[in-house]
Amino acid sequence: MTKPIKVGNQIIGGNTPVKIQTMCDIKTSKIADVIKEIEEVYELGCDIIRVSVKDDDDVLALKTIKQNIKVPLVADIHFDYRLCLKAIDQGVDKVRINPGNIGSEENLEKVAKAIKESGVAVRVGANSGSIEKEFYDKYGRSAIALSESALRNVAILEKYGVENIVVSAKASDVKTTVDAYRYLHEKTDYPLHLGVTEAGSLNMGVIKGSIGIGSLLLDGIGDTIRVSLTAPITEEVIYAKRILRSVGLDNNYVDVVSCPTCGRTAYDMKGLLEKVEKAVSNINKPLKVAVMGCVVNGPGEAKECDIGIAGGDGKCVLFKKGEVYKTLDLENAEQIFLQEINNLLSNK
Repeated sequence: MTKPIKVGNQIIGGNTPVKIQTMCDIKTSKIADVIKEIEEVYELGCDIIRVSVKDDDDVLALKTIKQNIKVPLVADIHFDYRLCLKAIDQGVDKVRINPGNIGSEENLEKVAKAIKESGVAVRVGANSGSIEKEFYDKYGRSAIALSESALRNVAILEKYGVENIVVSAKASDVKTTVDAYRYLHEKTDYPLHLGVTEAGSLNMGVIKGSIGIGSLLLDGIGDTIRVSLTAPITEEVIYAKRILRSVGLDNNYVDVVSCPTCGRTAYDMKGLLEKVEKAVSNINKPLKVAVMGCVVNGPGEAKECDIGIAGGDGKCVLFKKGEVYKTLDLENAEQIFLQEINNLLSNK
């Protein structure tokens, strides 16, 4: 079990649920736009939000943003340690630094002292593009080099009394990322922030993120996640939730299962599936619903479902826990099935 680290009104690590993060893609000094974007992802289930801090205009926006949002605010700083000191003064809940590009240990010491005095949390984020030369020369561009680079800088922060640390070690390569986090899991008990960096577009990025993050979560590794996508940040939160649900870490939702269909399908199953998914997409109650193509794989293969439907020639059957309880004409089946789902949810 990892150490619990306080970040604003959230706890990362310990026995707490895995937290979902994303990062604003609007310049931070555009305060109104940033707040609106944060509100959107908060409504979708984002637990922690990060913003970039590129210059003093961004720094000056942090306090107002913080005062107008409901999630912990993380300032992401590269290259200029002074921006980190200023961000801490603005009242952020956490800073994200990459010690490999923050400058000398003297600069890092100043950051460490500010973190210690303020009580904010810090993420030490290493990535494959900023492995320190010492470790690159020794291990090459590898998972060990990436991890040791992060751990070396954790040790520097510890030297100055900082303990509220979260660690990440991301690469754009899935295997390197997974190997790095497995290595860190063995070497430290600080909470780990998971993600595959530079994962790409929605199409490919979701696959990379799901494999990398999902495989680690199944191993019991990881305390907070970001699904990095070149896409609207709302998609990052949506797919993070889906990953948590897929690995069994979030059961408070309506799980809709369906078969891939075949030539036996004799009704508009795909159309019904879309309607069911839309109807239950924002419901946070545990229910398992099956939309199946035919009776061959209907009640039997979906036996664990609370309710399901399967089609045939001119007819559909409704079933609960694998047992058929209604046979309906196709023209009435859709409306009745959706109503039956609503009835079950109203009793939850």
